[in-house]
Amino acid sequence: MPEDNYAEYDSISVPHAIKSALEKKGYSAELVEANETFYEKIKDYNFVFNIAEGINSGSRESQVPAICDILKIPYTGSNVLTQAITLDKRRTKEILSYYGILTPKFQIFSHANQKLNPELAFPLIVKPNAEGSSKGIRNNSLVYNEESLRKMIRFVINNYSQQALVEEFVEGREFTVSILGNNPPRVLPIVEITFDYLPANVNKFDSYEVKWIFDNPNNPVDPIICPAKVSKELEKLIKATAINTFKVLNCYDFCRIDIRLDKTGMPNVLEVNAIPGLMPDPLENSRFPKACFTAGMTYDEIINSILVESLKRYGLIKENESKLLCK
Repeated sequence: MPEDNYAEYDSISVPHAIKSALEKKGYSAELVEANETFYEKIKDYNFVFNIAEGINSGSRESQVPAICDILKIPYTGSNVLTQAITLDKRRTKEILSYYGILTPKFQIFSHANQKLNPELAFPLIVKPNAEGSSKGIRNNSLVYNEESLRKMIRFVINNYSQQALVEEFVEGREFTVSILGNNPPRVLPIVEITFDYLPANVNKFDSYEVKWIFDNPNNPVDPIICPAKVSKELEKLIKATAINTFKVLNCYDFCRIDIRLDKTGMPNVLEVNAIPGLMPDPLENSRFPKACFTAGMTYDEIINSILVESLKRYGLIKENESKLLCK
């Protein structure tokens, strides 16, 4: 297995921290593993706080929502269709393009010998089509010629058993935008990811190496700036892009949207994470909590705000309440 095989899965500290936050608010909470026996285990529960990435392949992030829908159990976060689409980078980009939301030009590859679309210009970046947390996106995923392109396409297909997404590399500043709530969705302080501190031989994008090796609590340089130092005009553009993306993909409750500026300074959506990481330790630089912390929220408030937004969406509490109306 590749070394980043478990990159998307949380450490046990995350579900424990969520459980603790819910219990402090007076709820009874238990940890349930979302594996092959999840359907049987969940039948007697009345609500699911979903952070499950799913197992095996395909639309794995849709597994828990689908089971909950079958059992008529409400849950936090986006529904089956949205989870399936946002895990699939190609489908996400197709929908964004249809609605006029900028995203880098791309092509999907099922094998390395496919003809390259002549409209795509190097440099290109090669990614697994259906992964998150920079899984399968390595320092050498940025390619400048066809030989390197074919090599990285083979790497993705052979190591991750899925299609490779090839897209034009957008060289501007990189941001990630967290959204909380539904009516209306609220844009949290924008996070900028900086790359100036990296060694000369490390490419300046959020690769697996950058996200999980260079960005760590022992690094004397914090690569995350929140709130991002942007002009009012650029802030407005980034926020509008994020809100439009949230709405056209029918996201619920919370999500995180990765954005990079193109050479004209316009925000381009790279991908959408409908189950963003919720690491409790601020030193871990988990991007959604980072934005919430900057907005003045505690970790417990983050978790219970997500829950309240979901409960309101299901009609289980009134708009101005944070207490369950039914068991």
